[in-house]
Formats: sequence, C-alpha cells, structure tokens
Amino acid sequence: MTATSGVATIPVDVLLKAYAHGIFPMAHEDGELYWHEPDPRAVFDLPSIKPDSTAARVMRSGRYTITLHHDFEAVVRACATREETWIDERIIGSYVALHATGHAHSVEVREGEKLIGGIYGVALGGAFFGESMFGVNNAGKVAFHSLVKHIQQQGFVLFDSQYLNPFTQRLGAIEIPKADFIQRLDHALSLTAHF
Repeated sequence: MTATSGVATIPVDVLLKAYAHGIFPMAHEDGELYWHEPDPRAVFDLPSIKPDSTAARVMRSGRYTITLHHDFEAVVRACATREETWIDERIIGSYVALHATGHAHSVEVREGEKLIGGIYGVALGGAFFGESMFGVNNAGKVAFHSLVKHIQQQGFVLFDSQYLNPFTQRLGAIEIPKADFIQRLDHALSLTAHF
C-alpha cells in the first residue's frame, strides 16, 4: 500500500494488474480489504441494454446536465454514503489516483449545480468495470444509460457489473460463468478503446 494524504492506498499498478485478471478490491466493515473474483460474474450485454420508459423520458427532457469525469471524487464519495458500503478512504484514495492516470472515469448527473447522480468505474482496453453508482429521482439510471451509450460509441465490448443484485438485474445485468468472463475479458483487453 502507498499513502495519499495520510491514507494507505492500493498502488495503481496493482489495481491495473488485478483488473486485467478479473479481480477487484472491496473494503469490509471489519477494516480489512478483500480481493474479489466472483463466479458467476455479472455483466451487462451492451447491445441489449435500453433505458426503461421513465429513464428515457427523463433523458429526453433536458432536465439534467450530464458530464464525463467532471467531478470524479465527488461521485465516488457520494457512492460511499450508503448505510452499508464497501467504499472507504483507502478505496476512495486508490481510485482517485487511478483516475489521475486516465484509467478510472465517472459520469455525473446534475440538476442545476447539484450533483444528484453518478456512476464510476475502471477502463482497461475494451473493458469497462462498473464500480458503483448513486442517484435520486432516476438520476442513477440516467448516469448508467449515459455511460452505456458512451462506452458503446467508444468501442468498449465488455461492461463488468461484478456481482448481480436486484438493481443491476433490473438494468439488464446477467450472470455468466467465470471462465466465460475471463474469455470475454481477454478479448476486450486485446482491443483499444478510449473513454
């Protein structure tokens, strides 16, 4: 671990190597940092992801302003405000450092000047690893669908969701065996896509 502003962080090269092998960190309430490699693995099948009618209507309304990595750290910190979270100061510092290298990205949704939704993750080759999202009044869905549209336009072929949960399942995530995920990941890493 390295230190950033007095907080131990995961070195960028360690994070990048881990992601290239399908492994990612999560902090636990016991204070430990654990590395995860789920089997099965949740992914979004990019061509089949479409916004539901509510999200599509909100996106067309122009009510929200959508930006790309305008305020990365604010998105990560907002994602960490849940009652139960795997995002602690080590994770925040680690991903802020990864963002500084151009490998971690965010989508922000604002109503006026207020940040009301966002999503962040890691880009490596043609793979995007979704880390966390937050939002009020469908702003999280707007961030998600804005991200999907953007990464498809940029040539990404894999959108990792890590673990399946009811929310990501409603967004269209599916589970695939770890071996299939690694095969898709290897293909995605052989590509060049720019966020």
